[in-house]
Amino acid sequence: MGFSTDCIHAGQEPEPHTGAVTIPIYQTSTYVQPELGRHKGYEYARTQNPTRAALEANIAAIERGKHGHCFASGMSAIDVVFRLLKSGDHVVAGENMYGGSYRLFNRVLEKFGLQFTYVDTSSVDAVRNAIRDNTKVVYLETPTNPMMTITDLAACAEVAHAHGALVVVDNTFCSPFLQRPIELGADIVLHSTTKFLNGHSDSVGGVVVSNSDEIAEQIGFLQNAVGAILSPFDSWLVLRGIKTLAVRMKRHEENGIAMASFLANQPKVKKLYYPGLPDHPQHALAKRQMNGFGSMISFDLGSKENAKKFLDRVRLCSLAESLGGVETLISHPESMTHGSVPLEMRTRLGITPGLVRISVGIEDIEDLIADLENAFDGV
Repeated sequence: MGFSTDCIHAGQEPEPHTGAVTIPIYQTSTYVQPELGRHKGYEYARTQNPTRAALEANIAAIERGKHGHCFASGMSAIDVVFRLLKSGDHVVAGENMYGGSYRLFNRVLEKFGLQFTYVDTSSVDAVRNAIRDNTKVVYLETPTNPMMTITDLAACAEVAHAHGALVVVDNTFCSPFLQRPIELGADIVLHSTTKFLNGHSDSVGGVVVSNSDEIAEQIGFLQNAVGAILSPFDSWLVLRGIKTLAVRMKRHEENGIAMASFLANQPKVKKLYYPGLPDHPQHALAKRQMNGFGSMISFDLGSKENAKKFLDRVRLCSLAESLGGVETLISHPESMTHGSVPLEMRTRLGITPGLVRISVGIEDIEDLIADLENAFDGV
């Protein structure tokens, strides 16, 4: 089926008892068993839930994967993937990633004996040179958060697989509408379903998608053993959101390109990061690897004072963490999403005090630009 059709129908057969076209919210903690040793496919809601199962099948289909497992947050999804490893295993990870991921790796997982090397994954050679004999995972974000750097997924997958390592990709910034890493060689794809998949800023969740039966069995075991599951109501909210994913992403993309063009001609912007602009260093790669350029943009205003003046004046845009909602969300990475990243590392990566990140929503673009024009007047 086509992408839009899968968004609406995959994993969502009409409810058999009533014919309801919308999957019900199965808000139950347990299931009655007809007799000892026999059940109807469901035993306990941490282990199985029909609403969550529908969402897991739906996301697996639109990512062109085979298995999906949903979790209580994007971070819990990342955490469970690294529970596949053991003490002494090594991970090559992108040096420019979401600050929460870095915090998990640096302040939690290293305590359990996992080893991490951080590299610029836009360089395939840097990835290759960082791989060791004990490397088990190459962990990638593309585009990166917040610097919008693009990684060649197919090339990195080839390098990783040649050394027996799994490729794990956080695809949150793109959604499956713009990029499907499994088709490019990834073994595991992660999302914060909080973002574009849900799209309405009213649910927190995460998902792990894979093609391997063996990996899926392990993830399913960990999902039940650890218990950080997505609730039935949140599962229903994300299912509802995905039904409009394709039409929303088209508008996000349209507005993102228009906003980037506006910012490119704004003299108070010192640097602009958006892969859809021809002067982006990986523009050609993004054009080849993605089905569009999305609506995530970062730009530098030169100083924290300028960023504060700008952010204090936005009215239509919402100053908030997160991204991917129908409303435009604007943030200050240094003090918000990447506050847990060490200063030296932030500085080297370009996450400066003047950097602003915007997730362009689906409002009328004229209104969004007018809001930013007013904010620029205060800088």
